[in-house]
Amino acid sequence: MPIISTAGLARTFDTKAGPVEAVRSIDLTVATGEIVGLLGPNGAGKTTTLRMLTTLLAPTGGAATVAGCDLIANPAGVRRKCGYVAQSGGVDPHITVREELVTQGRMYRLARTEAVARAVELAGDLGLSDLLDRRTLTLSGGQRRRLDLAMGLTHRPAVLFLDEPTTGLDPGSRADLWQLVRGLRDTYGTTVVLTTHYLDEADALADRLVVVDGGLVVAEGTPAALKSRYAGSSTASLQDAFLAITGRSPASADATPVAV
Repeated sequence: MPIISTAGLARTFDTKAGPVEAVRSIDLTVATGEIVGLLGPNGAGKTTTLRMLTTLLAPTGGAATVAGCDLIANPAGVRRKCGYVAQSGGVDPHITVREELVTQGRMYRLARTEAVARAVELAGDLGLSDLLDRRTLTLSGGQRRRLDLAMGLTHRPAVLFLDEPTTGLDPGSRADLWQLVRGLRDTYGTTVVLTTHYLDEADALADRLVVVDGGLVVAEGTPAALKSRYAGSSTASLQDAFLAITGRSPASADATPVAV
């Protein structure tokens, strides 16, 4: 049984100009332990899909299960089983890394002693041990992103959703985060679903890619399979395949990450 399954998942927004179908009908399955990359141009529906699957946004159509929990009937169960790291972090700049992690643990109803121990454990896993007593305001971009990831892992989720996790990071920090994500899958069997505009990241990190455009899944497969099918060779660039599929470039596909 897949750990994520959707059928006709949809979200329509009511606007002054009329209804907008941000996600028209997403059919998706993700196996346990997969790293799946969601690709698509700006406005394709990637972030809306993630926000629905993490219960932050109610679907207006379709059905889904996440880690055995029905998205509509049991949203609390979904929240217990998944972690979510948004595009922009939500840490308090005036408290320490330790305080932020302990607070997150308490929000997940860990006893204080357990929350303190979990904070130390996460800091060790994510290279934050030497930063535990520093205020989050003083962290670099890469350090803040590792803290965001630690917060999303506080409750040991079966599924981790990452929305553009490396945007704005320098190449070294991006490589470090890739290694962390692979380690989560390899060590703990964590299933990871991520969105990204960096095609080299998608090619290097994802076991399977799902291309979304106009709120629909328009292509899916391994990076090599998509390149072979749409660009003529498994050694072609993923950008050539992406352009063939959508006719457009993803935002930042050709951009060099900004060092922070």
